[in-house]
Amino acid sequence: MKKSSILILIIICLCSCGKSSKKVSITGEIKGLGTDTLYLYGMDESFDRIDTIFAKNDKFSYTASIDTITSAFLLIDNQTEYPIFLDKGNQIKIKGDTINLNFLTISGNIYNEEFTDFQKALEDPADPSEKAGEETVDKRITVEKANTAEEMAEEFILQHHSSYVSLYLLDKYFVQKETPDFSKIKKLVEVMTGVLQDKPYIERLNETITQAEKSEIGKYAPFFSLPNAKGEKITRSSDAFKQKSLLINFWASWNDSISQKQSNSELREIYKKYKKNKYIGMLGISLDVDKQQWKDAIKRDTLDWEQVCDFGVLNSEVAKQYSIYKIPANILLSSDGKILAKNLRGEELKKKIENIVEEATEKEKKNKQKK
Repeated sequence: MKKSSILILIIICLCSCGKSSKKVSITGEIKGLGTDTLYLYGMDESFDRIDTIFAKNDKFSYTASIDTITSAFLLIDNQTEYPIFLDKGNQIKIKGDTINLNFLTISGNIYNEEFTDFQKALEDPADPSEKAGEETVDKRITVEKANTAEEMAEEFILQHHSSYVSLYLLDKYFVQKETPDFSKIKKLVEVMTGVLQDKPYIERLNETITQAEKSEIGKYAPFFSLPNAKGEKITRSSDAFKQKSLLINFWASWNDSISQKQSNSELREIYKKYKKNKYIGMLGISLDVDKQQWKDAIKRDTLDWEQVCDFGVLNSEVAKQYSIYKIPANILLSSDGKILAKNLRGEELKKKIENIVEEATEKEKKNKQKK
C-alpha cells in the first residue's frame, strides 16, 4: 500500500513538472509605475492573444503557458511598446524606471539579455561638449543617434544570424522606415539562418521584397487599368499620356495629414503650370474605399487632373504593384514607361519635372533640325 502511494506521488510530481516546464513567468519592478495595467501581446502568429498584467506598488507578475519561443510586446503606461522574448520554462525578470521606459533590464533567456545589451549600448551618452545649448545642436545629436542606432542594428543582425532580436531590429530600423531600402533589407534577411527563415514574417517580407524589386527605379512600370470617376478605364498608354512622362500621385480622401495637404498644394501648382504641356502628364490614384467620399475630395481639394480608383485601399493591386505602403506617395515615369524617381517633394520634384520638359523640348528641336 505504501509502495502504491509513493508510486502515485511520483507520477503526480512528474506530471506537475511536465506541466510547469511549459510555463513562463514574468516578475517585474518599474519604479514610478505605481498601480497600473500593462498589456502583453504577440509580434507574430505564435502568440496572437492579448494578456493583461496588473501592477501594484511598482511591481507585477504574470504566468502563462508557452509552447515555443515567442516574440511579444509589453505595453507600459499605455504608450511604450517594449519587446520581450518568452519561452517555456523561462523565469523572466524585468527592472526599470518610468523616467526612461526606453531602457529596461530584462533577463531570463539569451534573447532578452542580447536586447538589453543592445539598448544599453544605445543609451551611452553623447559627448558632454555637445549637450549644451542650441536647439540645432540637439537636433543634430538626435539625427546622429538615429544613424548610430541603424548602424548598430545592422551590425547586430550580421553577427547574430539566428537571434529573435535580429527580427525585431530588422523590422524597427529598416522595414518600418518611411522609404525602406529593400536591397539592404534583402541582404540582412539572407544572412539569417535557422528557425528565423521559417517565420511567417520573413516569408511575407520576402514577398514584399520581390514585388519591390519589380518597381525599382530604372524598371518598366507595372501595367494598370483603373476606372476614373466616369467609369472609363485609364492606363499608362491612354491617349492623354501617350509619349509623355507621367507623374503618378497616390492619395486618399481619408488621409487628412499635413503631408497630404502639402502634397496637394504642390500638385495643384505643378498642374497649373503644365496642364497644357505635351511632355508631362499627371494622374492621381486614390486608395479610397467610398466612391462618394472620393469624388467629394476631388472637388473639395481641386484635384483637376485625371483621377482613378479601384477602392481597394492599401490592399489595392496597383498599390502592391508599385510597393506603396504609405501615402501620400508619388512615382515619376519616363515617356517610355520606366520609373525615373519616387517620392520627390517640394523644389526637388518641381526641378525634376522642369528638367524633363526642357530635355524633351530640346530633343524635339534637334529632331526637327535633322529633318
